[in-house]
Amino acid sequence: MSSIRFRWFFFALVTAVVMVLAACSENTNQTEVDDPETDVESEETEETEETGGDAEEEGEEADGLYSIDDFTNIKGEDGTPIEGGEITFGLVSDTAFDGILNFNFYDGNPDVQVLEWFDEGLLTWDENFVYTNDGAATYTMSEDNKTATITIRDNVNWHDGEPVKAEDLLFAHEVIAHPDYDGVRFDGTLRNVEGIEAYHNGEADTISGIEIVNEKTLKITYNEATPSLITGGIWTYPLAKHIFGEMNVADISSSPEVRQHPIGFGPYKVESIVPGESVVYSKNEDYWRGEPKLDQVTLKVINPNVVVEALKKGEVDLVSSFPVDQFPDNAEMSNVTWLGVTDRAYTYIGFKLGKWDDENGVNIYDPESKMANVNLRKAMAHAVDNNTVGERFYHGLRWAGTTLIPPSHPEYHDSENEGLAYDPELAKQLLDEAGYVDTNGDNYREDPEGNELVINFASMSGGEIAEPLVQYYIQAWEQVGLNVKMLDGRLHEFNSFYDRVEADDPDIDIYQAAWNVGIDVDPGGLWGEQSFYNMTRWTNEENTQLINEGLSEAAFNVESRIKTYKEWQQLMVEEVPAFPTLYRAELVPVNNRIQNYAIGDGHGIYRHEIAVTAEEPEAAE
Repeated sequence: MSSIRFRWFFFALVTAVVMVLAACSENTNQTEVDDPETDVESEETEETEETGGDAEEEGEEADGLYSIDDFTNIKGEDGTPIEGGEITFGLVSDTAFDGILNFNFYDGNPDVQVLEWFDEGLLTWDENFVYTNDGAATYTMSEDNKTATITIRDNVNWHDGEPVKAEDLLFAHEVIAHPDYDGVRFDGTLRNVEGIEAYHNGEADTISGIEIVNEKTLKITYNEATPSLITGGIWTYPLAKHIFGEMNVADISSSPEVRQHPIGFGPYKVESIVPGESVVYSKNEDYWRGEPKLDQVTLKVINPNVVVEALKKGEVDLVSSFPVDQFPDNAEMSNVTWLGVTDRAYTYIGFKLGKWDDENGVNIYDPESKMANVNLRKAMAHAVDNNTVGERFYHGLRWAGTTLIPPSHPEYHDSENEGLAYDPELAKQLLDEAGYVDTNGDNYREDPEGNELVINFASMSGGEIAEPLVQYYIQAWEQVGLNVKMLDGRLHEFNSFYDRVEADDPDIDIYQAAWNVGIDVDPGGLWGEQSFYNMTRWTNEENTQLINEGLSEAAFNVESRIKTYKEWQQLMVEEVPAFPTLYRAELVPVNNRIQNYAIGDGHGIYRHEIAVTAEEPEAAE
C-alpha cells in the first residue's frame, strides 16, 4: 500500500504449549474479522483471571479480553517540564538494525526507527491519510490532478547548514530511477512520473516530468491522475545532492554518508553510531519547526525478552513497540502510561509462486510451482484458527485477519468479507477435490501425481512464542493431512529470513511475515506485478486491472474506489497468494516523565515537542 513499504519484524513473545493450542483449535469455530495468531489455553488460568481483575481499569473486559478502543494514543502535558534533558528510546528487536540510514534506500522497519529521529519527508498527512500543508513543504495540485507543485519552506536546512533545495528532491527521483540503483523504491508509484521510464532505460538524460521552478520549488507531472497522489503517491524524501551528487549511484547505499555519518533535516542530528546496536542524537537547534526541547536522545536495541525489565528499571523511556502478549502481566506497571492504536500492519502467510525478474522489474508467476494449486492454498488458510490465537495469546489485542486491506484504513477495509475462516473439514474437502490424498497410509497426503509432498515453511525468530506459533501452524496443517516442515529445522533471524525470501530461495514454499503498510490504501506497492515486495511473486490480469482501476481517474469518486478495493480484497481471498493471519494493536509504554508524545497518524504532535519533567526516568515501584 502506497510508495513506502517496510519489512515489519514479527515479534511474538509468549510461552505456549503446542498440544494445547491444537486442542483449542479443534474446539473453536470462530469467524470474526480482525487479527491473527495462536492460542494458549482452552480455559482461563488462575494467572489470567488475576491479571484481568488487576488490569480492568486499563480497559480489560470481564471476559479477560482487552480492546484497543480503551487506549489513548497521546501523552500530553501533565506536569512542569524541565529545560533540556535526555531520553533513551528502545528499538525492540532480537537482531541488529541494518544501518541503511536513508529513506531512499532502507528496506527494513528497524532502520526506519533510527531514521525517524533525524530525518523526515517534506509533507505530512492528516488522520485520513491525506497530505497536508503543515510539513516542511507545501503543495498544490493542478486542475487535472496530474501536476504537483511542491514548495520547500525557506527555513528547512540539512544538518550541515545547507538549504534543502528543489534539486535535492529531483536528485532523489534520478537516483531511484537510475539503472544502478540498488534499493526497492522504483515501484509503480514512481514509474507514474512522466518521463521517468525513459530516464531509467537510458533513453533520456533528464526526467521530463520534473521541472525546477526555483531553488525551493519544483513541479512533478504524472502520466496518470490518481487519488493516491495525495495519499502517499508523491515521493517526498529529498536526497542531499551536495553530498551524494558526485558518487556512483551503486555506491551510495554502502557509503559512510549513509551508514556512519547520515544527515537529514529532522529534529535531531546523529552524533555517533555503534553499528546495529545504538545511536546517539543531539538536538538540531536549526530545526524548521523550532528548537527541540530535549538535548539528547539515545536509541539502543532492546531484546524483546528483556524489554519489561528495561522499562521497569527506567533504562528506557520509550520503545518502538511492545509485545502485546506481555501486556496483561504488566498493565499495572507503575512508572509508565500505556498508549495504544490500531496498527497499520498485519501478519500474513505467503505462498512462493514464482520469481522476481530483476532485469525487467516484474514478478513472474510460475503455474507449475509446488503451491500453485489454489485449493491447496485455500485449505491451508482454512486449517488455522486465528481467532483463538488472537484471544488467548494476545488477549484481544490482536485479532483474526480476513482481507489484505487492514482495518487501519476503515473506509476501504471490507469488514463484511469473512475471508477464509477456520474450517478444517472444508480444508480436507478442498484437498480431496484437488487430488491431494494419502496413498501410502502414512497420514500425509501426496500430491495429485502421487509424489511425496513436503512443504517447507520459513519463519522468523523472535521471542518465546515464535517457535511454538510455527509449531501450532505445522500441527494444524498436519491435522488436515499436510506434511509441513520448518525450513532447515529452525527459525531464521530477521535479516537472513528476508534475504532468502526476497531472493526466492527455492527451498522456501511458504513463509510467515508481516507488513507495516503505508498511508495510501493502494495495494499495488505490496501485491502488484511490478512490486519487489510482492514476495509471493503471484500476478494475474485481474489483479493488475483492479490495482490500475484503484488508481484511475474514476477512483477520484470515493464510492467507486471503495467498490474496486472490495473486489480486489475478494479476488485475493479467492486466489490466496497469501492470507492475513492477524491484525494488531500497537501498544507503547511511555515513562511517566515524558510529555508530548503520540503514536498513530494525524495527531499533530511532533518529536521536537517531546519534553521531560525530571532529569532521570521514573522506575517502577
